[in-house]
Amino acid sequence: MAKDPICGMDVDPNNAISLERDGETFYFCSEHCRTKFAAKSAENAPEADDAEHSCCHAHDQQHAAHGDQLTQLSTAAPQKSSPPQSTAAYICPMCPGVESDKPGSCPKCGMSLEPNPTAAKAKKKTIYTCPMHPEVEQDHPGSCPKCGMDLEKKDVTADSDEHENDELNDMTLRFWIATALALPVFVLAMGPMVGVPFHQWLGSAYVWVQLALSTPVVLWAGWPFFVRGGRSFLTGHLNMFTLIAVGTGAAYLYSVLGVLLPGMIPDTFKHEGQVEVYFEAAAVIIALVLLGQVLELRARKKTSGAIRELIALAPPVAHRVTDGKEEDVDLDEVHAGDLLRVRPGEKIPVDGRVTEGESSVDESMLTGEPNPVKKSTGEEVIGGTVNGTGSFLMEAEKVGEETVLSHIVDMVANAQRSRAPIQRIADQVAGYFVPAVLAISLLTFAVWAIARPEEPALAWALVNAVAVLIIACPCALGLATPMSIMVGVGRGAAEGVLIKDAEVLERLESVNAIVVDKTGTLTAGKPKLTEFEALEKLSPSGVLRMAAAVEQNSEHPLARSIVDGAEEQGIDLPSVTKFDSIPGGGVSGEVEGRQVLIGNASLLEERKIENAGALNDRVAELQTQGRTAMFVALDGKLAGLVAVADPIKDSTPEAIRQLHDLGLKVIMLTGDNQRTAASVAKQLGIDDFTAEVRPEQKQQRVTQLKEEGYIVAMAGDGVNDAPALAAADVGVAMGAGSDVAIESAGVTLVKGDLRGIVRSVQLSRRTMQNIRQNLFFAFAYNVIGIPIAAGVLYPISHHLLLNPMIAAAAMSFSSVSVIANSLRLRSVKLD
Repeated sequence: MAKDPICGMDVDPNNAISLERDGETFYFCSEHCRTKFAAKSAENAPEADDAEHSCCHAHDQQHAAHGDQLTQLSTAAPQKSSPPQSTAAYICPMCPGVESDKPGSCPKCGMSLEPNPTAAKAKKKTIYTCPMHPEVEQDHPGSCPKCGMDLEKKDVTADSDEHENDELNDMTLRFWIATALALPVFVLAMGPMVGVPFHQWLGSAYVWVQLALSTPVVLWAGWPFFVRGGRSFLTGHLNMFTLIAVGTGAAYLYSVLGVLLPGMIPDTFKHEGQVEVYFEAAAVIIALVLLGQVLELRARKKTSGAIRELIALAPPVAHRVTDGKEEDVDLDEVHAGDLLRVRPGEKIPVDGRVTEGESSVDESMLTGEPNPVKKSTGEEVIGGTVNGTGSFLMEAEKVGEETVLSHIVDMVANAQRSRAPIQRIADQVAGYFVPAVLAISLLTFAVWAIARPEEPALAWALVNAVAVLIIACPCALGLATPMSIMVGVGRGAAEGVLIKDAEVLERLESVNAIVVDKTGTLTAGKPKLTEFEALEKLSPSGVLRMAAAVEQNSEHPLARSIVDGAEEQGIDLPSVTKFDSIPGGGVSGEVEGRQVLIGNASLLEERKIENAGALNDRVAELQTQGRTAMFVALDGKLAGLVAVADPIKDSTPEAIRQLHDLGLKVIMLTGDNQRTAASVAKQLGIDDFTAEVRPEQKQQRVTQLKEEGYIVAMAGDGVNDAPALAAADVGVAMGAGSDVAIESAGVTLVKGDLRGIVRSVQLSRRTMQNIRQNLFFAFAYNVIGIPIAAGVLYPISHHLLLNPMIAAAAMSFSSVSVIANSLRLRSVKLD
């Protein structure tokens, strides 16, 4: 903290008004103190400075009259140079150095401050990453050095389509040109097999035409595959493009050698004195792999659909009101403190509070709540939600990456890029897979060349070796897990279930016990004051007044109900000092010189409160009615009690039933008293409960359940739940809860509803089932395909061989089938 040199008040330098003089910065609590200090300093300053401060002083009086206050101000002497580069949102066009984070007027010249065109709203650097290897990151597009796949933007933005469309358009162009050239090559090669003697009609031109048509297919359309394949050898990360490049490259180079230098091919490997060429295999394989890439890019684009839908919730422009005039500005030009107009039917641009007017807001896209929420002056509104029929003015509070919507988008994006433990299986297999395939391909070539079951032996050896390489491309294996994770996390976001990372999603599948808090989780979290009573010679309203005064500083929902109840009674609340929150016990403070303590019986006993048991019978009676009663003590003596009732959420009974249907044991831990907790547990059919627990006891209970063999999920919404949330196998934070609870949890429910836990468990089970299906398809495909391509069935039937072109088609569509299976998660039912 800094000290105001005029009044001596301690001020926060981060928020205080400042003035720089002789190289030293001074901080002030108000414009009045700053102006007074400036006037004193100006007594020994040059005449020009006197005039400047006089102008500032005159304007400050006008500034105060209008109620405006700049949060940051520098009064360094003006210079004739251009305005300095600044991070402030607003600056004066005439007075360099005057800047503010909020709109207002310049204290020097009186002009309205303008948006700072050079404000370092430093654009977030675009990072590209691999969907299969999220640890690979770079600041420009390219391909993954490990698997060769095209990198994609780490953070999906509104303009992400631009890069993706460029990549898709490039692959599409290559595919159509490759197809147009490969088709006649295929027809020429297959013609003699079906009785069309192209080789006789064209003579020596037969192979030259195939060479001319296939060369651009291989060397231009397929060039990205050779680049990635070559890089895989340099980096040591052999991948699917290694096999494609080696396979098609071998077929093409052998054929080129047979056309240009046929004498280098041994006669024993020729057929009727001619070298067999395989231009059609190389060209058609390239075309089919390109088709697979096009289909894969289109399918992968759908996996980020959930994030795009979230981003689209924010409107592109906002209506900013300045000095009574309204103008449309881009959303990224909106700053905290701006006054914005929201018209009927429009999306709210940023997070803020209503300053004038009222309306009903549809928050269903973020919370899932179908009923519009009424908003009036002073109430919070969230960016991306939809205004109803009313019109209102709002003050922007959180903009850009600070909004709720941006946090949700970031959470979803990070979760989609995370790796599930099950992916280690695929990673371990892939590490040995490609080298093993290369070895099998070489062995296949050697066996066919030496055994010579068909002539020409070298040609058959080459064809089957290439078929092994192509059929074994591990793309489907690598895509199996990340595609399901991306779609599953995105689907969860659409349902109001935010998953922190893939490990949480996998762990959630095994959960068999769910621990829940009562207040705000099972109940509405909006209790109402029902009773306030006093002992003899004391006023009930006086007891309520003291209790509410202390509870003003508490964040607990029960505290808010006591304060609201006092206000409804028309009681003016005094201020409190020496406030202290006692976790799991209550609160204390000093009000008008009296020591006030509010809490449960244990707290009264611990603090040795006089006459502590005088109201025990009355409290027991209220508790059997489902009330939560709290004792109030003044100056070490019991003074009375206050009681509140927190109704059970309408959705809770159905959610408990669904959790039981999923095989989960439901356990309630609450700081409330035994009788109230028993009443709630019986009403809801909860399996087990523990009452009057402190935060550390919640954590101990969670640890105990884990030691008993349970996989525990803990749901809570308060600061006191954070230790237990962190201790659980999976922490579930209710979206309306505290930031600490949300940070400690692996799952956040945007709407504080236990049905979200049902959806999250269902989502986890469906996603993990989908991943296992994908892995099975990928493993089975390779286990079956590689031996057939190598020719193990040839002794049974000479027709049981796999043409490389068929292998290429199967390889491409296997990847697409894995993605298509993953996309099924977008439509799966979670209730």
